[in-house]
Amino acid sequence: MTRAESRLASLKRLLAEIHRRIEPGFGFRLWDGSKIPETWPADGLLLAIADEGAIAALLKGPNITTFANLWAAARIDIENGTIFDLVQRRPKGRTKELRKSLASITTLRALAPFLFVPRGGPWPLEAIGRDRESDGSEAENTRNIAYHYDVSNAFYALWLDSDMVYTCAYFHEWSDDLDAAQRQKLDMTCRKLRLQPGETLLDIGSGWGSLACHAAEHYGVNALGVTLSEEQLALAREKAERRGLTGRVTFEKRDYALLEGEGRFDKIVSVGMFEHVGLANFENYFKTVQRLLKPGGLYLHHAITRPGGSHAARTGKKRPEFQALTRYIFPGGELDYLGRTITNLELAGFEVRDVECWREHYQRTTHFWHDRLRARWSEAVAAVGETTARVWLAYLAACSITFERNNAGVYQTLSMKRVRGPSGLPPTRGDLYR
Repeated sequence: MTRAESRLASLKRLLAEIHRRIEPGFGFRLWDGSKIPETWPADGLLLAIADEGAIAALLKGPNITTFANLWAAARIDIENGTIFDLVQRRPKGRTKELRKSLASITTLRALAPFLFVPRGGPWPLEAIGRDRESDGSEAENTRNIAYHYDVSNAFYALWLDSDMVYTCAYFHEWSDDLDAAQRQKLDMTCRKLRLQPGETLLDIGSGWGSLACHAAEHYGVNALGVTLSEEQLALAREKAERRGLTGRVTFEKRDYALLEGEGRFDKIVSVGMFEHVGLANFENYFKTVQRLLKPGGLYLHHAITRPGGSHAARTGKKRPEFQALTRYIFPGGELDYLGRTITNLELAGFEVRDVECWREHYQRTTHFWHDRLRARWSEAVAAVGETTARVWLAYLAACSITFERNNAGVYQTLSMKRVRGPSGLPPTRGDLYR
């Protein structure tokens, strides 16, 4: 028996013993094609390991960075199921038993030889720079936005709704399909802003133009959308022209902080953009919105948040999984917590009028996106390559799981540029739901 065969045999015995003790709802497939347990159904859920270098890599660097690279390279994969299935079937309440198993002399003897095995390759994510917060400059903001949003319009079109809305949908019923829920989100956002014909609307981070076009088409406003993504800008302009909105909707490639003037807009909205701003730039962001808004104007702030009582929120430190997210998916990204958002709005001269949690809505939205991407997998791989497609698939699943577990939230916060006297708003929320 060669050394490689000996290592493989020891690993098989170890995995079989661990499987017997903790009874996970999935089996293992190793690089020689074998299954652990041997009797595991051929169509059963399997965690597949493509080569012994993957085991060596995890032993030498047992962290999210290693796992992300192995997943991106398909050296760790899931057969006959999804990430959701794997998480759902993980052993529950037996972590102590698992730790005891992994700490045993038998485990050490089985795994020690892999420490001398090269980690192999490829390592497709290693060339991506380390995570760091955005400095707020136009150049860095442009680079960060281009990294995420200029992947390919064709790629996003595979799994977004028909109108290309890349933010949290709004479900009237949990059975709503994605297209209906995204139309409902656009309309609810416009209703909260109490848009009126002839008003001016600024959409900060306007994406593929869906909200600005909806507001102009259905509420009669004149809208300006700003984005730093070339791909989004081109499609948004084409969309406005196709819908006959030329002259009523304008899209510009422009950094929000460089917009000039004071009191230019009746209403301002930002949906899913604030996550890119960076902690050091929060104060300037809200001051900019306040400067551009007319007295008594409404601002709708829609953003992902972290729980205010979390260690990360109190210290500003990112958990390893969030560091991986901002390194590989959202460079320069940072999440606020609701209490600080409200405080900063008030410090900037706003009166907070309404706050609504959409956490479950985003959990469902991201699950939809994951399933739609997976359903058109071959097209996605053809559009952006397998590495990028696999990273996005894991990202969407991780988001849905995070929101389901209440480790992150989404809030729509409506505020008004502070004025003396009555606000002029309706006495109840009834008009929002008529």
